[in-house]
Amino acid sequence: MPLRPLAIGAVLTAQVLANIALSPYAGLVSRLPFPDWGAVGHSALRTRRLPFSARLANWNTGARFTLDEHTMERAIFKAAIVGAGPAGLTAAYELAKQHAPVVVLESDPEYVGGISRTVNYKDFRFDIGGHRFFSKSREVEDFWTEIAGEDMLDRPRSSRIYYRGQFYTYPLKPFEALSKLGIVESVLCVLSFLAARVHPTPNPKTFEDWVSNQFGKRLFRIFFKTYTEKVWGMSCDEISADWAAQRIKGLSLGSAIKHALFAKRKPKDRKEVVKTLIDTFRYPRLGPGMMWDACTEKVRKLGGEVLLGRRVVGCRFDSTSNLWIVTSRDANGDLEEYRAEHLVSSMPIQELVAQIEPHLPEAALQAARSLRYRDFLTVGLIVHDRGRFSDNWIYIHDPSVQVGRVQNYKSWSPEMVPDAGYCSYGLEYFCFEGDGLWTTSDRDLIDLARVEIQKVNLAASADVVDGCVIRQRKAYPVYDDAYQQHVNTIRKALDENWPTLHLVGRNGMHKYNNQDHAMMTAMLTAKNILAGTRKYDVWAVNQDAEYHEAGAAGEQAAEVETQVPVRNGSSPGSGNRPWLSERIVEPRHAAVAGEVGSEKGLSH
Repeated sequence: MPLRPLAIGAVLTAQVLANIALSPYAGLVSRLPFPDWGAVGHSALRTRRLPFSARLANWNTGARFTLDEHTMERAIFKAAIVGAGPAGLTAAYELAKQHAPVVVLESDPEYVGGISRTVNYKDFRFDIGGHRFFSKSREVEDFWTEIAGEDMLDRPRSSRIYYRGQFYTYPLKPFEALSKLGIVESVLCVLSFLAARVHPTPNPKTFEDWVSNQFGKRLFRIFFKTYTEKVWGMSCDEISADWAAQRIKGLSLGSAIKHALFAKRKPKDRKEVVKTLIDTFRYPRLGPGMMWDACTEKVRKLGGEVLLGRRVVGCRFDSTSNLWIVTSRDANGDLEEYRAEHLVSSMPIQELVAQIEPHLPEAALQAARSLRYRDFLTVGLIVHDRGRFSDNWIYIHDPSVQVGRVQNYKSWSPEMVPDAGYCSYGLEYFCFEGDGLWTTSDRDLIDLARVEIQKVNLAASADVVDGCVIRQRKAYPVYDDAYQQHVNTIRKALDENWPTLHLVGRNGMHKYNNQDHAMMTAMLTAKNILAGTRKYDVWAVNQDAEYHEAGAAGEQAAEVETQVPVRNGSSPGSGNRPWLSERIVEPRHAAVAGEVGSEKGLSH
């Protein structure tokens, strides 16, 4: 063969390779290492054909190209995102809009949305906890409008407290409450309140002491004690007074009376609104899952991948290619690998830390193992509609039943039920995974709910025609006395080793905040990824999804702490309790009457 054609061919080949090497997807050919079989097991991992084509976008130019099915797991994504809840899908959408190739791995085989999903049972829809769509963040509100548009309804808010066979409007109306308690009990409550004002407990150390100082012992026992203990599984005399002071700050019997007597002026600035006291909220007509189904479709149309039934089992950083190699297991037990420049995690920190390779220092591993969670289950009942109640939800302050709250999904949106002759109720039970309630059979839980719904006068058991059980693992990160120290230890180890690992969302950050907070952390993370540097500190987002600039990202990592319910007599950190100066003001669940109407109710 003549040498001239060979030389020309060599030059052309070199030019093509050079163009590939300079492209944003150079790693598809040159940077991608073969699988590290030793890291995942010699026979467990295999490359297989996926039932879709991978769509990747050139995030610099907006141009797209398609990888064949064999190449999907060999692609390099801008970000691999673990979890398709509000945080994960918000990050995916914000990145995909800027043409960054993303893949979202969700363990649930059927639903997106995480705790914000909507479960469909025989066309009756159940919202896991009740999610009011209201935020002080205009950016979050605009996101909801952009995704769901005209499917967002404006709904009236109505909630009550059930106590000793009586229903009390919530937020509390003092005169209504006192009249329903009866003359004798009302007099005793007033005397108890006056006694607390004259002879308060000095330097209150427990939740019970602090609340009793504000309201009196009798009102504490009626409207605070039972629900708090149901939610957290701790006695009120074991919970710190510091936590109470923060959770219900500004609330007293005097302020409640003032609120009841004087007309409420609607603040011009939404940032002045108290979320607990809002009268209306927005809600997707088919439940919160409708929002995240729509978001998923938009991500896919922009070229991103959202894959269900993928449980992440390994997160390995390859220092040679500077890529994250994320291993997931599908419903068939097959392992898949995805490579990405950035890893965005909304999975529980406890699980993430255990999977990271190279392994974190032992102190961080132990800190992750020490984090605790409160679990939750909903018993969904389908009931003949007899007009028994029209509230969105009712808090059950009655120690004779185990249920903590009852949702009426038809009042959230009429379209949550397929037949107007029926209602769908959600009876919410707080528990720990593996305890007696969690392991009770579905049949027995439905029977329990049938009995308790009649006991609290919300339906006759004979009107219950069907039911289902929905279990939610790790619904609430537990804020025990040492949790903040554990989180700081983990953060420090992650920041020192992997700047391209990003924590977002409730469980991803072990922060008990609402949907809008989770979304804002994801929005800022997407901005950081696109900028190629951490311009924003996601830990500086407060409970109202507002970002407070405080110097360089991570500058105050050790100081950022959230006040928590701690066992009486214990204190995290040093004796001067530095967490009291925290900028991120509150954990977002209402374990007490002053906060039980949080944005999502159960929230996230």
